[in-house]
Amino acid sequence: MSSISKGRRKFITDSAKGAIAVSIGLSAAGSFITSSASAGIPAAFPAFTGFDQQPLPYKYDALENIIDAMTMEIHYSKHAAAYSKNIKEAAAAEAVDITKPLEEVLAKISKYSAKMRNNGGGHYNHELFWQCMRPKIADNKPSGKLATAIDKTFTSLAEFKKQFGDAGKNRFGSGWAWLYADKDKNLKIGSTPNQDNPLMDISDIKGTPLLALDVWEHAYYLKYQNRRPDYIENWWNVVNWDFVQQRFEKL
Repeated sequence: MSSISKGRRKFITDSAKGAIAVSIGLSAAGSFITSSASAGIPAAFPAFTGFDQQPLPYKYDALENIIDAMTMEIHYSKHAAAYSKNIKEAAAAEAVDITKPLEEVLAKISKYSAKMRNNGGGHYNHELFWQCMRPKIADNKPSGKLATAIDKTFTSLAEFKKQFGDAGKNRFGSGWAWLYADKDKNLKIGSTPNQDNPLMDISDIKGTPLLALDVWEHAYYLKYQNRRPDYIENWWNVVNWDFVQQRFEKL
């Protein structure tokens, strides 16, 4: 490893260890379900997200050896926690009702500040990302209607993984790769920069997110350094296909 890489890794590790813990409100309630009519959101949205950071659905070391425990702890308790804290600050400043779904804000994010866009997207994306993963299992792959739809749309699971992986590998700088459903419920693959997502009215890709992959460096650097393709390839072992399928079947 080069001296630059060693220094960078040491900086990230030391910064994490020396950081003051972010004060966050962990709500016991999960994402709530409400009717699309009362929420004013298209029926395609299968579930809704609140403004509080939810408890991680597994321990920090549960995704070893794909994602290391230190990365998970830093990612969840520092990066993601900050998004939740900051979006509530933005909501207070911009008179946003935080008892309503975050999706309502994201759908018209062009009307809000950069702070709301960055932190609203960051909070939503991470809340989804945690649920898109689980401890690795043998022969991890989709089943049922989702598997059928993937084969129909992309010809095979292998081809789907290739296209999705390319979306993540080719995203310049920081961002996300997505499997999402468009307004006609067709499966699509795409990527967004920074903390944008397909729910946003300013996004080049639009639809309902089903599977999210974080390709910011902080999601993988301690273990993979600059080897983003290795991170993406290994990540398939911990994808929670049951969760993705549930979202798909609720469209």
